[in-house]
Amino acid sequence: VLSLTEHGLEEIPEQVFQLPNLRTLDVSKNKIQNLGNISQLKRLKSLNCDENILATRSLSPISKLSELTSLSLGKNRLETAANQHFPSLPPKVKTLKAPGNSFSTIPKQICDPKLPIEKLDLSYNNLAAIPPEICNLSVLTELNLDNNVLVSLPEEMGQLKKLKALSLKNNYIQVKSTNFTESNPQPIPASLFENTLLIDLNLHGNKLTSTQLNEFKGFEVFLDRRKKVKNKNLYGGAMVDMSVCGLK
Repeated sequence: VLSLTEHGLEEIPEQVFQLPNLRTLDVSKNKIQNLGNISQLKRLKSLNCDENILATRSLSPISKLSELTSLSLGKNRLETAANQHFPSLPPKVKTLKAPGNSFSTIPKQICDPKLPIEKLDLSYNNLAAIPPEICNLSVLTELNLDNNVLVSLPEEMGQLKKLKALSLKNNYIQVKSTNFTESNPQPIPASLFENTLLIDLNLHGNKLTSTQLNEFKGFEVFLDRRKKVKNKNLYGGAMVDMSVCGLK
């Protein structure tokens, strides 16, 4: 384990790349703009680059970190722009955190069906829509999309069979009428309530009332499932309280 957090670094020191057995590297809270020869750290399992000034194009060396399981890129300068190619992610990544960036869409490389991503945090970005390809993340259990500009979720979210926790705080999910039709679709698909393992849903800060949510197709299935998980410790203590998903 090597922590170089808050050292005022503008680059990762060369000496770090001479540690072939390094498993955990924390270079958060510096001024790093590129990752140098990080691909030499073949055994690295965990990398924390939070709060630096990394741009999307500077991430390419991480593709070669074949043992990496946890990657944190919060509060950098990452965005989905035509001239900024997001790299392929390492093949064993289970946890990916990239909150506080400027993604307007989820890069397709994150939705690669070969990736074993279980926890994904894309909160505090500028996401206006979730791509249908999100369904490729077949082992995803936790998804944080707080503080984006989402108005609805795609039907394909119902294919995330292992999803247990979904946080959508402070987005723009609302309904004019709960008389759902083709021209007034339900913003959270029934399949998400019915076909996943979802027990923890947070909608606090959306213009939605618990009364409206109770009229969503499939919501009753979700409530029944959540009631059955009586023991709050069963899910790592992360159960929300029994108020209706953070809504009044």
